[in-house]
Amino acid sequence: MELITQRYAKKIEGVLSCYDRMVITGTIPIICFAKGMTSYLYQKGIRIFDYPRFAETFKLKIRENTENIAKANGIEIEFIRKKNVRKEDLIQKILDKRGNAPGLVHIISAMETCPTYKPWHNKMTGKTYLKHDTSKCLHYYFYFIDEVLGLCYVRVPTWCPFRLQIYFNGHNWLASELDKNGIRYSKIDNAFEHINDFDKAQHICDNLKVKVLHNLLDKFAETYCPVFKDFNQVYHWSVMQAEYATDIVFKLQSDLKTIYDSLINTAIHPVGCITYGIHTVKPDNIATFLGKKLHGNYTGDMGNNYNVRIEGSRIKHNMGKVSIKMYDKFGKILRIETTTNNISFFKHYRKVEHKDGTISKKHAAMKKNIYSLDPLKDILKASNRRYLQFISAIEDYKVGKTKLEKISKTITKGNRHYKGFNFFNEEDHNLLMIIMRGEFNISGFQNKNIRKFLVCKTSSQLSRILKRLMAHGLIKRIRNTYKYYLTQLGKQMILIGLKIKNLVIIPELNYMKTV
Repeated sequence: MELITQRYAKKIEGVLSCYDRMVITGTIPIICFAKGMTSYLYQKGIRIFDYPRFAETFKLKIRENTENIAKANGIEIEFIRKKNVRKEDLIQKILDKRGNAPGLVHIISAMETCPTYKPWHNKMTGKTYLKHDTSKCLHYYFYFIDEVLGLCYVRVPTWCPFRLQIYFNGHNWLASELDKNGIRYSKIDNAFEHINDFDKAQHICDNLKVKVLHNLLDKFAETYCPVFKDFNQVYHWSVMQAEYATDIVFKLQSDLKTIYDSLINTAIHPVGCITYGIHTVKPDNIATFLGKKLHGNYTGDMGNNYNVRIEGSRIKHNMGKVSIKMYDKFGKILRIETTTNNISFFKHYRKVEHKDGTISKKHAAMKKNIYSLDPLKDILKASNRRYLQFISAIEDYKVGKTKLEKISKTITKGNRHYKGFNFFNEEDHNLLMIIMRGEFNISGFQNKNIRKFLVCKTSSQLSRILKRLMAHGLIKRIRNTYKYYLTQLGKQMILIGLKIKNLVIIPELNYMKTV
């Protein structure tokens, strides 16, 4: 299939895939769970019901450390009482005056919910221990510009177990790397509108050194939450949220507008409903974009969403805590972005340690620690590419029309005739929608799989139908198996056929009825 990036290569300045918004959490291993903190108190000879007094000493240390940092940088800590105040807006106003020089930008404090523990005595067992709880405590937000990661913040709670939250943006990191390599660029917000060498930039993105990131996170913890040293521990860093964006940068806004308007008109019904949510973008298709197979027992949240923002319009598809979206940035960049709030949603081939101490290699859920960022990058990039293939197929109206006419005609192979496919024939339409199901795109399908949906057909009848699909080049059989898969031509033709039927012919017929 010809991708949009190939079809409009002369109008495109470059393509870049890079981590975007990143949120990392830090936990102190021995005290990040109630049993661990209970054991720690027993080891130190501290009574469980003295826990609040024990935790209070660390609260005072964090407050003192924050006040010293503020004084050293000539900054006044700003306390926010209102819930609807956007911290990002406050910081942007300061940056507009201050500039983007490295260093501390601002410190914000706010009372916010945090995980904590409460002393508990179990009358049934006679044991005293800590139980998990949630409460509110004072949090400090340290906003600063790091020489490597750019604008960051560290969120520091003043109460045990001191779970840190650190934000940075991958595009800001890339900008600092481009500066080091002497590659010129221009940037708007968190997107590059120009890079002198897109290939070199992509090579840098593909070679993110997680060890360097790890050292920086340790440095941030030591600066803004040094109380972890009192436990003789180091922070364990995990990925809380990761966004991976593929930006297609057009030379002119007018070039992107024509293409993007076509995509939106194809995917969105005029009244705001997702037309292809009915015909093409079904839950199993969303799973396919994300490299998953949708099982019948899946009960998580799934759906499509379209909205118009100040920056432009956006289409979003979500599956639980993972989503993929497409939108235009500043009318010049077409962005496809996969976001995950739980990276263990994805599986990859890795070493697995078993309870009996043995180690094996197999496909397993991705670990949440930061060293999963490298394999995660490949998975999210593949997700963006699958979505790019999808929109490339529905956008390709002119090229697909000629091919569509071919599959609509009867063809002869050997001594047998195979009739074409008619999108207005209910039987043909249902068949094509079945083989387009997301799970079949991932693992292929067999005669018996199709028979579950076409119960009125016998096995021999379906065998003849499969031969008809093969004759027209819509499906292909996997060698030495009885399994088939949809060809790129098949995917393209089914999407084009649906597009012509639902967005051209049916609306035109409805219009003629009213005239």
